[in-house]
Amino acid sequence: MPKKTLFLLDGMALAYRAYFAFIANPLRNSKGENTSAVYGFTNTLMKILSDEKPDYVAVAFDTPQPTFRHKAFSDYKATRQKMPEDMVPQLPLLKEIAVGLGVPVIEAPGFEADDIIGTLAQQAHRHNVETYLVTGDKDFMQLVGHGVTMYNPLKKGVEKELIDSDAVRLRFGVGPEHVTDVLGLMGDTADNIPGVKGIGEKTAVKLIAQFGSIGNLYERIDEVPGKLKEKLLRDKENALLSKQLATIDTNVPVETNVKALIRTAPNASVLVPIMERLEFNSLIQRLGLSVEESPEAPADRRSPHQYLLVRTKADLKNLLSRLEKTTFLAIGTQTTSPDAFRAELLGLAISWKPQTGYYVALQEERARLDMLEGLKPVLENPSIAKLGHNIKYDLLVLRQYGIQLRGVGFDTMIASHLIHGEQSATLGAMAQRHLHWDRAPAGLHDPPLEGAAPEELTERACEEVDCIVRLKPALSTILTENRSEQLFTTIELPLVEVLAEIERNGVWLDLKILSDMSREFGDQIDALEKRIFKEAGTEFNMNSPQQLGEILFDKMQIHKVAGIDRPKRTGKTGQYATDVKILEQYRSLPIIDAILAFRQLSKLKSTYVDGLPPLIHPATGRIHSTFSQTVASTGRLSSSNPNFQNIPIRTDLGKEIRKAFRAQEKGWCLLSADYSQIELRVMAHMSGDEGLIEAFAQDADIHTSTAMKVFNVSDSRVTPDLRRKAKDINFGIMYGISPFGLASRIGLNQAEAREFIANYFATFPRVKAFIERTIEEGRKNGYVQTLFGRRRYLPDLQSKNYTVRQMAERAATNTPIQGTAAELIKIAMINIHNRLRRSRLAARMILQVHDELVFEVRRDDAAALKSIVQSEMAEAADLKVSLKVDVGIGDNWLETK
Repeated sequence: MPKKTLFLLDGMALAYRAYFAFIANPLRNSKGENTSAVYGFTNTLMKILSDEKPDYVAVAFDTPQPTFRHKAFSDYKATRQKMPEDMVPQLPLLKEIAVGLGVPVIEAPGFEADDIIGTLAQQAHRHNVETYLVTGDKDFMQLVGHGVTMYNPLKKGVEKELIDSDAVRLRFGVGPEHVTDVLGLMGDTADNIPGVKGIGEKTAVKLIAQFGSIGNLYERIDEVPGKLKEKLLRDKENALLSKQLATIDTNVPVETNVKALIRTAPNASVLVPIMERLEFNSLIQRLGLSVEESPEAPADRRSPHQYLLVRTKADLKNLLSRLEKTTFLAIGTQTTSPDAFRAELLGLAISWKPQTGYYVALQEERARLDMLEGLKPVLENPSIAKLGHNIKYDLLVLRQYGIQLRGVGFDTMIASHLIHGEQSATLGAMAQRHLHWDRAPAGLHDPPLEGAAPEELTERACEEVDCIVRLKPALSTILTENRSEQLFTTIELPLVEVLAEIERNGVWLDLKILSDMSREFGDQIDALEKRIFKEAGTEFNMNSPQQLGEILFDKMQIHKVAGIDRPKRTGKTGQYATDVKILEQYRSLPIIDAILAFRQLSKLKSTYVDGLPPLIHPATGRIHSTFSQTVASTGRLSSSNPNFQNIPIRTDLGKEIRKAFRAQEKGWCLLSADYSQIELRVMAHMSGDEGLIEAFAQDADIHTSTAMKVFNVSDSRVTPDLRRKAKDINFGIMYGISPFGLASRIGLNQAEAREFIANYFATFPRVKAFIERTIEEGRKNGYVQTLFGRRRYLPDLQSKNYTVRQMAERAATNTPIQGTAAELIKIAMINIHNRLRRSRLAARMILQVHDELVFEVRRDDAAALKSIVQSEMAEAADLKVSLKVDVGIGDNWLETK
């Protein structure tokens, strides 16, 4: 007959694990309450009950009262951080849910959950019950054996981890009976158990494996050599105390016994009201319960939604009468295309309270004119706040139909990006994350099925705006808690209208210049191809990496010519890597130089010279790129269709493409304004380094200044090569560059690169302190932030994988600097936009590329525009160093530089 099983859960440990598992993207209900800990705990408990079907089960919790450990050592757990505020109210809820699931909750004042679990495990052994300790805490390894196994349901990469005596020996190098001896020597920083200073886990295991216990170790202390003996004698009392603190008490006077821990059936009257309040709808369904089983279920959860179709004048009149007193509106357009400038408007959904929505059908031209005319006063009323998801799209579409949407008040997509960073900001993902909707609403702004009738679109469209209305309070609460509300309301939200205006303005291209350039590039590409084939002695497909690799490394064997080992074959196809990084090693060979030039020209020709003309809008004759605020985690803007951010600026060929960007009207020109070394200036401000601040205050060439200090040379001895190296160090430091990375970049060995970095930090010590402080705060808080409060969550700062952790540290170093620089230009864009609105200047903003703004302006107004742009960019924020702005004017974009 199989043994009965007992599962004992460390409730507090599971709650903490669940809370921090969602730290970058906390789960919240529609009221904005954090539900991460209770959801994760409940999910784990339900899975164990379902998968393992234990005969007996219990959850143990710590209590606030001091334990015997605190009495023995007053600093026990003194270094632990206070429980997060939004986790505190979740503890009573998860205890209630445990009871509702038929799982006893056990506490014993003056004892920890570890001791309760240890005591019950001993009882279970006496009753011949197989016990599983649900925890990942290494302290519990001392209890393993004699029918006791650790059960870790949260081990990464596996469904569950079972730890028996053999696994303990594999993990610790000693058996369960000696775990407390090892812990006594090495201590435990999490619980502030001191141990023996200077002895880590490896040494502790070695000592206990040799001597058997701490007691035996001190009895034979003369067998321990030199300094190690000194350490052990110096901290003998700490070692003995630490073992005592680490030992789990298995004689707690618990008011229960194993036989009383029998699992019972879930209690719907307890569970459903709590889960409904927390909006754990999917968990209710998994339990096979329903809302109707709870008399306390909220009424609005049982009542059906009301989504109405508006297609007649009478319907519209009824809708407008309901809108008279509303202060906000969620809106969502239904169109035929995700491209706002090519989309046909099919309808407009409106909502201002949960579970309600109106869909105004606009497919018929006559009805469209009447309906939009009736809605126009509401949509253009700035006193009515407009809510949307990617509301810039709605703004642009409606503008195509003569309506200027005013009063942009909230954008759920932008709010989600500020809160969740790189996580999905689709409406469906947000509905599941914050509202716990089991079925995600249809993709907002995704074209509906061709020929879909208004009746079919009503449910889809209204559900979207209903979702937006429900999300707004939850997201607003989180923005306030994260201290991101001001960033959202003063920078990101006002920027929506600015970007919409830039997209509407578009850019004009001189097609003749591009046509001539295409022909020239084509001739050069053909010549390069012939040269490559001649060098190779055969023709092959230049666009096939496999064929190219075989020609270079099998036929020509260029690795032998260069004196380098043949590269390994990679991937499933077993082909040679032929990327730029690989080929750069053979740069001295004529064929490689030709291949790299061929690739560069081919990419420029296909992506820009030939790729831009088809994107010109037939009605405006201009290209209307899409600018996004929700792609880059640092807060930088991105552009797509086309991506103007990637137009090369460092190569002569890349610069040539800028010649084609011109003003469309006669008598007009282009003006370009570019922040000078903005990220270095931000670093000077955020670090407070006197050396950097002084260099900028003197308006010195910062790279020359750095070269003088790092390489200890006078101004006259700073060669172009030294300046280039200093520039690479300046920018590399901001990106957390390693000695290896710097060595590769500036042609040094790693020892020299390490010395240069050390010299830099010695010269600018507060930069080093700033970087270390930023990484440490990121590790402690789970995120880093910009000057204006944008957070970037970096859980990999805690990774045990060195490579992964280093990448996170580089991101932690760079994000506050690059993100702050991005916010400065956004502030400038908003202020310039507002100034131009108030002025009578014939000028328009047409591009934002990294730290640069580009305008079209009537030549007579260029001087006035220059003054406005220069002052607003320079005064975007009051920093410890001045913001320098370089402004140029020309007939084309290249001439402005």
